[in-house]
Amino acid sequence: MSVLPPPEAVDLEVPVLIIGAGACGMVAALAAQEAGTEPLVLEADPVPSGSTALSAGLIPAAGTRLQAEAGIADDPARFAADIQAKAKGENPQALVDLLAREAAPAVDWLCDLGLPFSVVDDFDYPGHSRHRMHGLPSRAGRELIDRLRSLCEARGIDIVCDRRAVALYAEAGRVTGAEIAAPEGTERIGAQTVVLACNGYGGNREMVAAEMPAIADAIWFGHDGNRGDAVTWGRALGARVRHLGAYQGHGNVAHPHGILITWATITEGGVQVNTRGERFWDESQGYSEAARAVLAQPGGVAWTIFDARIAGVARQFEDFRAAEAAGAVREAEDIAALAATCDLPEDRLAAELSALSGTDRFGRRFRRAGLTPPYRAVKVTGALFHTQGGLEVDDAARVVGADGPIPGLFAAGGAALGVSGKGDSGYLSGNGLLSAVALGRVAGRAAAADATR
Repeated sequence: MSVLPPPEAVDLEVPVLIIGAGACGMVAALAAQEAGTEPLVLEADPVPSGSTALSAGLIPAAGTRLQAEAGIADDPARFAADIQAKAKGENPQALVDLLAREAAPAVDWLCDLGLPFSVVDDFDYPGHSRHRMHGLPSRAGRELIDRLRSLCEARGIDIVCDRRAVALYAEAGRVTGAEIAAPEGTERIGAQTVVLACNGYGGNREMVAAEMPAIADAIWFGHDGNRGDAVTWGRALGARVRHLGAYQGHGNVAHPHGILITWATITEGGVQVNTRGERFWDESQGYSEAARAVLAQPGGVAWTIFDARIAGVARQFEDFRAAEAAGAVREAEDIAALAATCDLPEDRLAAELSALSGTDRFGRRFRRAGLTPPYRAVKVTGALFHTQGGLEVDDAARVVGADGPIPGLFAAGGAALGVSGKGDSGYLSGNGLLSAVALGRVAGRAAAADATR
């Protein structure tokens, strides 16, 4: 990946070029078109996918119409405070305020475009003081990608796949397009503005090992196309880069099935035990930091244990239903059967499950008095989902260098600095799609405005 001077001639000239057709890129495209330009979206894969398709597709937003209809009192200031509290104040306040402020208008806008969102209000996500996660009926990111793609197609927005950007063009400090590797050879595209929506660098194992060694050996559960292109280009252009050690992990991936198990199995009262049948941490902290906690156990695995009631809540998620169909979710009528099916010491397991009330030795407070048979259990491991550090941007999603915004260059989603602090424990549920959708919309509008000047 490199930055090159623009060629003498290009194959195509567009007002707004968007690199990446995940949720971020397609939201940016819809916003750019609405602002009066015709964007071109490039995607390296055969079809749009990205990390969004591997997620639950939930977007956190405060003050939406859907919340109001559900009687949920919320506002951007409360949301911003929750984001900063989870990250221990490590985020730039201006960026937090921007995303918290833009999230609700973005979700309302997507609803107006026909996406059937609803608020997840039957369980709590760690760190959120209100029910503010908005999801589609399947509670799956694949549905979000498919619906955004259908919207783009219906509006005549060109998404060209099997096209990987390998270099940016820049002249006199302004980004002017990109060089593309296509099946037929090299393509040269000129653009008045470029939006980087190509996510982070979780698929670049060398960068991961260098920037976040604590998670380097974890399963990579993100998209392989996330190779750090935005960071590489940004550095070559003199952009400011921040918090490259920040990431979203997840400590609830079914092993060896590789299926994400919703954290509702924990927030509704479930727990994790290691292969000795012992609990080992306060699971209510969050699923991102759970990755390291689980990987530190014998064999790098744990058992997530819950009951039939909690399974009923979890079943709203397509991934959980897939895990049940794959046999990843084991059932047991009592503790003896649970210990046998999980190959755990019955006495230790029984002692742990009998102590799930009040405030436990780890400081976790249980709202309900323990689990009740029949039980459910899933063998899980820790995984890296996506990185959270990236290019610094201003309130118009313009990439910022030492002397101010870099002309013609915008970034959003995982390509831009997120709001998850410096490590993994600052990740508040939904931060990834928050940046993809809220900042993606900002970037699309701003790139269009810049292109039409």
